[in-house]
Amino acid sequence: MTDQPSGSRYLHVRHALTARPRVWLVTGAAGFIGSNLVEELLSLGQTVVGLDDFSTGKESNLGEALGRAGASSGSFRFIEGDIRNLASCHAACAGVDYVLHHAALASVPESIADPLTNSQVNVEGFLNVLVAARDARVSRVVYASSSAVYGDTITIPQVESVVGELLSPYAASKAANELYATTFERAYGLATVGLRYFNVFGKRQDPNGAYAAVIPRWIANLLGDVPCEIFGDGNTTRDFLYVADVVQANILSATADAARARGVFNVACGQETSLNELFQLIRQSLARLHPGARSATPRHAEARLGDIRRSVANIAKARDQLEFVPAYRPESGLNEALQWYVARAMPTGVHAAVER
Repeated sequence: MTDQPSGSRYLHVRHALTARPRVWLVTGAAGFIGSNLVEELLSLGQTVVGLDDFSTGKESNLGEALGRAGASSGSFRFIEGDIRNLASCHAACAGVDYVLHHAALASVPESIADPLTNSQVNVEGFLNVLVAARDARVSRVVYASSSAVYGDTITIPQVESVVGELLSPYAASKAANELYATTFERAYGLATVGLRYFNVFGKRQDPNGAYAAVIPRWIANLLGDVPCEIFGDGNTTRDFLYVADVVQANILSATADAARARGVFNVACGQETSLNELFQLIRQSLARLHPGARSATPRHAEARLGDIRRSVANIAKARDQLEFVPAYRPESGLNEALQWYVARAMPTGVHAAVER
């Protein structure tokens, strides 16, 4: 693994797209991952259509993404709409080359509390996107799946071909997405690629969002001298991936040869980190800014229903078929994102320089 901005194929793809721009639809464009995709595509001079209903996404995410893309960026058109509305999906897919689908409800606890809404958005909404993409004859749909589909598998690291019993309605919705995508490819010839994200973190991540949001939440707590809560004994593990590598995986998947970009792929760092280790890493990073963090200790709470005990990916398939090479370890990704996290956690008018 490197700590460079991107792998060699990704550098080549970036240059090729700059020379020959395409038209991209990003659903969930105002969300965490979606806005990072918008930013990167616009910085490469692409034409981007964004679709979002702002149920979980934020206008500020889009504003920041457009601002960071720069004055020489590509063109952007936004459609405010819900993927549960087929007409909105048809309007968004018109004239598009690639669809990057990230509109979803991504919380395991919320899916357990309200499985009907989770299914309506994550399953029926995804089906609308597939129908619209098929009708518009897009070249490929790349969609966000999840490591949650591995359920209670005892295979460590997780490999695409082995899954266990699903543990939440959210996991079931992502498994259903994979089935629908495969069916549309067989029945209609619609090219699809599913990306099983592990725990993504980085700028524009909502601290009140899904499980991976533990990072911004703990940073805010440590800066405010509030105890950080760990569910369970802290030996629960996750595979934390910096958002820039998710962006890389999406663009590689959309542009790869058809024979290689098929099915589902793990998108992760390939490194297992326990919550106890993560807490120590965050505490150490913040100590130089906020000395009080150095002596902070976490508070343990009961383990959450539906959470997977161990999660770490085998990324050989993505490496071999997509030439996906993670550019960041959890430590380097955290250092990259720390300034953004701290700036949002600090009270208004308070500024702090974070050592890189």
